[in-house]
Amino acid sequence: MAVDHQQLDDTTYEFQLRRGVRFQDGTPFNADAVILNMEYFKKKPVQYSKIDEVFDHVEKVDDYTVRFHLTQKYGSFMNDAIWMQFYTEEYLKRNPGGWNGKDNCPNLSMPGPYGLGPYMLTEGYMEGDRQTSKAVLKANPYYWDPDYPKVETITVFTDLDSQQAKRMALYEEGKLDITIIPPEDKVETILSDYSKLVISPSTDNIAIHINMINGHPRLKDREVRIALNEAINRNNLLHFVFENEGLSSPISPYFPGVDIASRHVLPTPVELDPSDKEVQTRLRQTLDELQLRVLTQDRFLPLWRGIETHFAQVGVKLDIHVTNSEKEIFEQLLTTYEGKNDEHWDLIIWGNDDWYFNHPFSAFLVFRANNAWSTILPDPLMDEYLEEMFQATADAPEFSGICERIMRRAYDQGYMLFVPTPNKVFAVNKEVVFHPYRMACMPLWKIEVTDQHWSVRDSKEPYPLSLRRPVEITRIQIK
Repeated sequence: MAVDHQQLDDTTYEFQLRRGVRFQDGTPFNADAVILNMEYFKKKPVQYSKIDEVFDHVEKVDDYTVRFHLTQKYGSFMNDAIWMQFYTEEYLKRNPGGWNGKDNCPNLSMPGPYGLGPYMLTEGYMEGDRQTSKAVLKANPYYWDPDYPKVETITVFTDLDSQQAKRMALYEEGKLDITIIPPEDKVETILSDYSKLVISPSTDNIAIHINMINGHPRLKDREVRIALNEAINRNNLLHFVFENEGLSSPISPYFPGVDIASRHVLPTPVELDPSDKEVQTRLRQTLDELQLRVLTQDRFLPLWRGIETHFAQVGVKLDIHVTNSEKEIFEQLLTTYEGKNDEHWDLIIWGNDDWYFNHPFSAFLVFRANNAWSTILPDPLMDEYLEEMFQATADAPEFSGICERIMRRAYDQGYMLFVPTPNKVFAVNKEVVFHPYRMACMPLWKIEVTDQHWSVRDSKEPYPLSLRRPVEITRIQIK
């Protein structure tokens, strides 16, 4: 909602607001609205980064100019500013605290014309730790850009398992237009009557936590964690599970600062061959008879099948418990750092999709001990590296070196189970124009449909046979 900004000094940022913008209920968005929102933010800030610690106050310069004042130098501020959600006064008053004060990004907790975005939430809700099974979005009639959005109504499903989603997208026209699919379903998608394949590189990561807080006691042993990582053949996973839709680096090299470091900082030595019998014999001496309980969403089962095969060769057995709900995963993960999880787990997996935009903190936040997103024991040295990262900007000359130190420390300590970085692989309706971002944000407002899409075509007319043939794969290129 800003058209220009400048950093006045280490702790002061000035923004020129877009004029003529209205909230979804028609009320004006201006400097007063920013100040009101940030007063509520101050009472109950989000806590996934350091913004809750460093934000001080907002100053009104004029009706369309505001200055954000911080308590200290904070190079990551602009990345946090992207996620500043501004709400109507009515919404703030109906929600004591206004903002959610949680460890995940903010979002509307109830439907209504309360935001600024291209779509209004008219049914359901989608917060990081809770959601309805369906949410309905309607085009915002007051959106500041007359060219967007291009689709009137979008329905988001949050509880579908991977098989349901595949069936609805590939075999039932009008049920699901866009869904993530596992790479093993690529050919089936290409041959579908209704879907096409869209693939793009990503700054998403897969986070597999090792529970050092209250998991298996042997997981506190660095030697055990290192051995678990050495037992995994990442090249094997990349080929057979990911079908080469990804990169061997566990942290996306498309992040600034990570690209250079990922070429020579690896979780295990490059010469190590996990399939070598001598290596397996050595690892078995450390890992034999280790049994670990896994919590996972069903969409990660192909990956666990690969890991389970590798672990079996060194005497490790997995007890895999499956859910189709990411909410259930987060309920356990986000309470473990205080030892309050009510379900025992040793390994837990989630899609650590990049929401922080052009900055690797969305991958690094899991290394921040004493934080809800972390299951490692206190590490003052890692905390020092992360503090350096917060101080620097992503385009600073020293940023790559900071990222390298964080990655090297995480790998040397075996803080996670490290697997390849995935590409985004989508099944998309053939009559939908959709180009995903590298990050997790889905540009729904840019989606277009053709005159043959089920929602605009004469409902009595079936999808033409001539259009049901396979179409060329869309591969988004890195720019």
